[in-house]
This record gives sequence, structure tokens and C-alpha cells, in this order.
Amino acid sequence: MFQNIRMNVIRTAPNGIVNSDTIFDFTQDKELVSAKYSGGKIRKGYLVGNVKNNRLYFSYCQVRTNAMIDHGTSVCEISYQDDKLILIEKFEMSSERGKEIGVNIYKEM
Repeated sequence: MFQNIRMNVIRTAPNGIVNSDTIFDFTQDKELVSAKYSGGKIRKGYLVGNVKNNRLYFSYCQVRTNAMIDHGTSVCEISYQDDKLILIEKFEMSSERGKEIGVNIYKEM
């Protein structure tokens, strides 16, 4: 499902950091999913997690272009639209500003 999939964010939460310029390159080995990402406000980011019951659960860490460091966890609903993978991500992020929550939507490129 996620092997060699490239995605970007088509809708960013008002407090979100990733955006349409942030490109995610996913890989998958059985239930294990990982991705490297960069672009937009993100200099470098990594996520790792598991697929279970049509959801993707992951932890992430990222460094912004302004050198701020964020990390957090996400739960994503997995669906398809026009044969493209869609993720509706509910994230919880910790950063230098404190704890934040929000929703982003990703789509396969």
C-alpha cells in the first residue's frame, strides 16, 4: 500500500507546519511504514509507524527551516480517491511553543 508512494499535504491545519511543498517518500515492509520528507517549512523529517485495521499510526520528528525541532504522534484514516491514496491525519505535536493538535490531509502524487 505505501511501498514507493510519494505524497504531499493537500490541506494543512491552521497550526500545521507541513504543506503542499512538503514531499513525503514512503516505504513499507509488512505492517511497518516509514517515510522521509522535506520541503516548504521542513528542512528534514522522518516518520515511522504501523498499519493496522485500515489506519496508519506513526511517530515523527522534524527540523524546520528556521531550526525549530518538532516531534509527535499521528493517527491516519486510510482511504482512496480516484485511485490515489488519501490520509486524514490527526496529529499531536510537541515543539518549542508547546503541545498542539490538528488535522492534515495527504494525497498520493
